[in-house]
Amino acid sequence: MKLGILSAIYEGYTFEEMIDHASRVGYECVEVACWPQGKAERRYAGVSHIDVENLDDAKAEYILDYVKKHGMEISALGYYPNPLDSDKDKAEAAIRHIYACIDASAKLGVNLVNTFIGRDQHKTAEENIALAVKVWDPVLKYAKSKGVRIGIENCPMLFGPDQWPGGQNIFTSPVIWKEMFEKLPYDNFGLNFDPSHFIWQGMDYVKAVWDFKDRLFHIHFKDIKLHPDKLALCGVMAYPLDYMTPKLPGLGDVDWGAFVSALTECGYNGYACVEIEDKAYEGSRERVEASVEVTYRYMRNFVI
Repeated sequence: MKLGILSAIYEGYTFEEMIDHASRVGYECVEVACWPQGKAERRYAGVSHIDVENLDDAKAEYILDYVKKHGMEISALGYYPNPLDSDKDKAEAAIRHIYACIDASAKLGVNLVNTFIGRDQHKTAEENIALAVKVWDPVLKYAKSKGVRIGIENCPMLFGPDQWPGGQNIFTSPVIWKEMFEKLPYDNFGLNFDPSHFIWQGMDYVKAVWDFKDRLFHIHFKDIKLHPDKLALCGVMAYPLDYMTPKLPGLGDVDWGAFVSALTECGYNGYACVEIEDKAYEGSRERVEASVEVTYRYMRNFVI
């Protein structure tokens, strides 16, 4: 298993600055954030360290050479929009950029794009699954033709009022994963698994590792702290951020020994990237870099 980092935390850094710092800390790989160029659409989104829509052969060669010289690899290209948005223009723009990420991933020889399935907040789960099959079938078919795998992260994208009700990603639970893998039977369709979201949803992330071991394309290391006192007051129907907080790995409730043990025992030997989302470590480059460094030291207790 190779320990890496999702580059979204390096907002405002150039590609070179991001690679310089991550490699200096000791990370072996990086999942490169590849949002469209322009304004961020939400926290930790909008960051782009590779302009996939304008990636020519010379730029691709430069990127690969720079990464290699720093002793690193690119684990995946990451772009996490809502391709099933009820706003047709937004959904179509997301899909277009996913295709651009697929092309760039193939050109770079990375051959993995991490993203979200998406969700129409105004439709039921059943309607969203049907919509996802319709939208994603041609995307997965195209990706397969390019030799690219698609890793779907399991974040519900349900945190506050703007994502209520339902959230913006239907791919949230083993029950839904199973149904979608059956309805989209592509071998290049799998998981970018983040155990933290199972904490506040009350699910078993260790069992999920074993049940879907053949679909694990990529791993995210992020933590979440559940606040039982707040949950007792507001209940599970409240906005999730009312009773939980995203934290650095080791500062939340994920049992990292159990999780990494399950990964190693089931034979996973791919990429595992830290995803840093912790407001306590924001506000300056010094705080951001401190979070990157302390997380590396902590996760090295488990990934060796």
